[in-house]
Amino acid sequence: MRNKTGIASGLFRKKKFVSLSAALIAAGFAFTSVPAAAADATKTSAKPAAHSKSKHKAKHRRHGKHARVYFEPPSVGHTMGLQAEADELKLKSSAALVLDQESNEVLFEKNPHAVLPIASLTKLMTAMVVLDANQPMDEILEISAADSDYEKHVSSRLRPGTKLAREDMLLLALMASENRAASSLGRHYPGGLPAFIEAMNAKALSLGMKDTHYVDPNGLSHENVSSAADLARLVAAAYDNPTIREFSTQSEHTVKVGRRKMQFHTTNALVRVPHDWQIGLQKTGFTNEAGRCLVMQAAVQGRNVVMVFLDSYGKLTRFADANRVRHWIENTTFTTRQDVVTPTPTPVRETTVPPETKKM
Repeated sequence: MRNKTGIASGLFRKKKFVSLSAALIAAGFAFTSVPAAAADATKTSAKPAAHSKSKHKAKHRRHGKHARVYFEPPSVGHTMGLQAEADELKLKSSAALVLDQESNEVLFEKNPHAVLPIASLTKLMTAMVVLDANQPMDEILEISAADSDYEKHVSSRLRPGTKLAREDMLLLALMASENRAASSLGRHYPGGLPAFIEAMNAKALSLGMKDTHYVDPNGLSHENVSSAADLARLVAAAYDNPTIREFSTQSEHTVKVGRRKMQFHTTNALVRVPHDWQIGLQKTGFTNEAGRCLVMQAAVQGRNVVMVFLDSYGKLTRFADANRVRHWIENTTFTTRQDVVTPTPTPVRETTVPPETKKM
């Protein structure tokens, strides 16, 4: 009797789960199946590998060898239908723009004027405003509760009370995409955070970024928006600053917090494992609303190019898109026209890179 009841109950739960899955897919949620071990590896709060044997076994019994199923809310670009639009390079990003840095020639474009959330790409503008203010880079800034995220509850290794030099805060914001570091930089601007945000928007207008608006210095708000065309302008302007070039392309950095040393790493897999990339500037970004984003300045086939990729789905697809564009440039003969040549793209095998350790 118990077995029959158990089987009937299990069938009921299975039917209910299938119905829920169908409802979620119909509502626009991305429904993905991944191995349990891979799902655990993507958690930013994951503990080091030194688990006790008993804990490991308990975890194995709980999850077994079955795949875990999770869903990710649709991004703004997905909701707008931009991800479904095909392009000749078969990019996974909803919007993209590739420019010759010297001539501003458009090499490739896909929805370049779509206005989308930009997540931590915001921090490039944050860095420009900080450096424009010419405040002492060795001044000690303190992380406070005001720098914590109470909306998305994104974690940070910089606890309230942490004291670091402005230079370290800026480096961590650009390299490791540290949200509290970016927030602290804005709070310690002359006039405080409101003045800092005002300066960000004024700087954007001065650069001709008409599709851009900022409401915070770290990009956690979905109201921080821009277009690929505007972000190409930002990358070109930021590239003129040697500090931004250096900090954004550094692969790791160690800071001393009290008696402890903390090591931080870049969020860009192409910087961690270069694969012969010559990257002069970069920034990544991610929120559920923005999807996965990436901007870069790089030298490809003797040509300095600016690349912008917005709202890519999946942890590695933005980097794969960059590799697709790079191989396409390397195998394409361009004319001098101010638009993109459309040759048959060369098939590119996606590069395997280590999983990201940061959410932004």
